[in-house]
Amino acid sequence: MSVINRVVSGPPRPGNRLSVARLGAAESWDLTEVWELSGRVAGHLLGLGVRPGDRIGILAANSLEWVLLDLAALRIKAVTAGFDPGKFDATGAELVARYGLAVLFTDQDETADRVRPIAAVRELPPSDAVLPHVVWEPGETPALKFTSGSSGPAKSLLASAGSIDSSLAAVQEMFAHGPGDDIFVFLPLSLLQQRYWVYSALVFGHDVTISTYEAAFATLRTARPTVVMGVPGFYETTGAHLQARAARTGASPAEVAIEVFGDRIRYLWTGSAPANPATLRYFTDAGLPIFEGYGLNETCIVAKNHPGAHRPGSVGRVLPGKEVLIDADGVINVRGERPVATRYEHAEPGESEAMFRPGGIVRTGDLGHLDEDGYLFVRGRADDVIVLENGKKIIVRPIEERLKACTAIEDCVVTNPSQRQLVAIVSPAVNPVDTELIAAALRQANAALDHDEQVAKVVLADRFTVDNGLLSSQFKPRRKQIEARYRRLVIDPEEGIRA
Repeated sequence: MSVINRVVSGPPRPGNRLSVARLGAAESWDLTEVWELSGRVAGHLLGLGVRPGDRIGILAANSLEWVLLDLAALRIKAVTAGFDPGKFDATGAELVARYGLAVLFTDQDETADRVRPIAAVRELPPSDAVLPHVVWEPGETPALKFTSGSSGPAKSLLASAGSIDSSLAAVQEMFAHGPGDDIFVFLPLSLLQQRYWVYSALVFGHDVTISTYEAAFATLRTARPTVVMGVPGFYETTGAHLQARAARTGASPAEVAIEVFGDRIRYLWTGSAPANPATLRYFTDAGLPIFEGYGLNETCIVAKNHPGAHRPGSVGRVLPGKEVLIDADGVINVRGERPVATRYEHAEPGESEAMFRPGGIVRTGDLGHLDEDGYLFVRGRADDVIVLENGKKIIVRPIEERLKACTAIEDCVVTNPSQRQLVAIVSPAVNPVDTELIAAALRQANAALDHDEQVAKVVLADRFTVDNGLLSSQFKPRRKQIEARYRRLVIDPEEGIRA
């Protein structure tokens, strides 16, 4: 039986728990109780007239109610549409109309037709409704998910049950989550992959702790998870904090890592954006093995490093059921036995055709190669290749990674408005900004680069955040927005730090 169908087929074994933590508060439930509560919610949805294929919208921060609504939707064959409150500023009524929602649950202060408060979900009384017997076929779609929106308005696609099953089965084969594990989730549950770990807990019998990004550090110290699911930006920020604390106290990297993450970490997971190799080395050397992977919303997980098959610098071996094809331009294309989707539901004209190709192939737009042992290496985005006026093509990601190795630089984007020289737009890691350290990092990077790859100057930006629109909801730099916002400083010959 598939993972999704095991989720909906009946209650889990008792003894494993779902915990939800926010700043100043934490609650915990046995997964059997979560299952029972989700049945009440499913009966309530049926009472509202929700039927198979209808869309249930959720615009709210991570919570028990979020989990209950998602499980309830699975149990009546409805479609969960998760909206990140930090990314969607439309009203509830606008979301209902735009995405064809049967009902929207939100923690925002809104009253409109088909918009309901999410807080009431937990307190629903037992329902007399008889839930249907549900079987999800591989091509059916339990979730409407959205792209990160790092390069324009969010696009949406309907994700197949088969793609969820194949990804969870592959992850379980690699990492064997089970009794004794507690997977820590703090990214928004509106991201479908973050909900995978709830499904995994129900099926494979482990704990799961859900928090928010703001409460992550405080929760880690008390939750003592065995697995942390994070994006590179989180680990880079945390690594800088740990290094500063070790320097200040004289403690070893392992000692300060235990203070933050607890003493039960089995491994750390990262993906969704390029990870700084220095950050990966730091955590592994501190006794916290961290495994980088690769995937897109349009492909789900494609490749993953894991114990027994880990090659630093790569994003891992390609998963079973996935095939990576490198085209003549060096672009990674992915074909899956169980595709996530074959088109976008909401996108500009031509965007579906550009991403989804005949034969179930997805053109990722990332440059990469496979080595002789089948490990995938990603070099950067095809769109982020800079062509100089002399015709030289520059891949900016390796240059950005060199600069980000500096402790004074949290993130950066390399651009070239004149086509003659490169300029780095930098998000500082500390305040006040350490300009001398940044200048030294620029000199060191340029010394290791070819002449055409050298960066002429660094422009200091505001810190890149989701709130100011310079990071996506998955904490990737929004390159076009950053370049547009700081163009005046980039082109001004008097601005910037020079080597």
